[in-house]
Amino acid sequence: MSEPIRLAVLAGATLTTGLVAGLFFAYACSVMPGLAATDGRTLVGTMQSINRKIINGWFLSAFLGGPLLVVVAVVGQLGSGGAVLGWLVAALVGHLVTLAVTGRCNVPLNNRLEAAGPVDGIDDLAGVRQWFESPWARWNLVRTVSSVAAFACLIGALLAR
Repeated sequence: MSEPIRLAVLAGATLTTGLVAGLFFAYACSVMPGLAATDGRTLVGTMQSINRKIINGWFLSAFLGGPLLVVVAVVGQLGSGGAVLGWLVAALVGHLVTLAVTGRCNVPLNNRLEAAGPVDGIDDLAGVRQWFESPWARWNLVRTVSSVAAFACLIGALLAR
């Protein structure tokens, strides 16, 4: 892989990873604390709506594109080794943690929240809120840390170049 292509892949990986890390950070420091200050109907209804709308091309391109570009960057760097490869492998580990937490924790909670039905038809909003809010926020914090770590590692890879 030529040097300009390696740089473009690394830049794309860094950009998409930064976007996703920023999204999860925004949830951790503003969206979930803001919803925590509301009633159960608002929290449940808002999260149901967000969960439906976030599955779109923009989000999926960044969320899946980041790890994919990191894999391409690792493959492109294999012959060269050095500090850049170390940073890339560390970034890939961060992405794998983010993907695992999202797939095994946050998405199942989102699916369960959707299965509870329309917010106006839920009899026990407090109960739904109780099993959803704290676990979702806790796992989002884990994926915030892992995605920010992946982003920082990609910055390390850029600087090591």
